[in-house]
Amino acid sequence: MIERLQDLNFLHLFYFWVAVRQGSITAACDHLHLSQPTVSSQIKKLEKSLNHELLDRSGRELRLTDVGSTVFEYADEIFSAGREMLGSLRGMPSQRSLRLSVGVPMYVPKLITYRLLEVVLRFPEPVQIDYHEAPMEQLVDDLSRHRHDLIISDRSISTDGHKRCFNHPLGDCAIAFCAVKSMAEQLRTDFPRSLQRAPLLLPSPHTELRRNLDRWFDENDICPKIVAQFDDSAMLKEFGSGGAGVFPTPAAVLDQVRRQYNVELVGTLEEVRSHFFAITAQRKLLHPVVMAISEEAPKILFDIRNRTNLKHEHDASGDRSEASNT
Repeated sequence: MIERLQDLNFLHLFYFWVAVRQGSITAACDHLHLSQPTVSSQIKKLEKSLNHELLDRSGRELRLTDVGSTVFEYADEIFSAGREMLGSLRGMPSQRSLRLSVGVPMYVPKLITYRLLEVVLRFPEPVQIDYHEAPMEQLVDDLSRHRHDLIISDRSISTDGHKRCFNHPLGDCAIAFCAVKSMAEQLRTDFPRSLQRAPLLLPSPHTELRRNLDRWFDENDICPKIVAQFDDSAMLKEFGSGGAGVFPTPAAVLDQVRRQYNVELVGTLEEVRSHFFAITAQRKLLHPVVMAISEEAPKILFDIRNRTNLKHEHDASGDRSEASNT
C-alpha cells in the first residue's frame, strides 16, 4: 500500500471518481471519451496501490465498498476544490464554499423544506445548495450513487444492503385540516366527524401522509368524499384556496399556510403525525451542513408548533372577549 502522497496516482483516482458520479464504468467511458478496458484497468491499479477493493463487483450495478465510500468522499472534496480553482482562474469568485446537494420528493411541503434548509443561510461558512425535486425512487437511487448528500422526506425508507441508505429522524408534528372561511365555519363545530360529509383534497395514495390518514379514517369509520388527490403539495393547497375542498397540512406550518393561501383552520388531528427524516448514504452524519440541519430540525418544528398554538390560543381568547363585549 502506498504511504506517500507523491506516490498516489491522481489520474487513477479521477477515473474512479468519475465512474462513481456517472453511475457506471460505461457512462464514465462515454464522459471521458476513453475505452472501457482503459478506465477499468486504471481503477484496478488504484485499488492495488491502496490495497483495498473500492468497488463491489458481485452484481451488475456499480456499488461501493465501505472503503470505496470513504475514498469517494475524499476524492469528491479534492476534485471539487480543483473545479473551484479553475473557476477562480477564469475570474470567478475565489471564496470557497461548501456544497450541499439535497433531494426532496414532490409531496414534502415546500414551507417545511425551506425552514429546514434555512439553517444553511446561517451557517458560518458559505454554502452552495443544489436542490433537486424528483420521485422518491429516483432520489434514493441518486443518493446511493453519491449524487446527493441528503434527502429530506416525510417518510423513512426501508434500508437494505444494496442501497446503503440510512434514516435520521428530524421530528414530527400533528396534521391540521384547512379550508376557505365559509367551509371552515361549517365544518369546525363537529370536527373531525364533519369530514364524513365534506369534500376532501388529499395527497396521492403512495405518500406516507395519505396512508396515515386512510388508516385513521378506517379506525374512526369515516368515509371521506375525495374530490381530488395530488402528488404536488403546493397544487393541493391551490385547489383548497379556490374552495374545492378541505385539505390536510402539517400543523408546523399552519400559520404560513393560512396567510399564503387565505384559508382557515378547521381542526387538528393530534393522533395523525407527519414525520420528517434526513436520509443519507452514511450511517453517521458526516457532512457538516447536514449535521447542522439535523441538530436544528427538532427545535425548528417545536418552535413553529409553539408559535402556532400560542397564536390560536390568542385568537380564541380574542374571539371570546369580543363575544362577551357584544
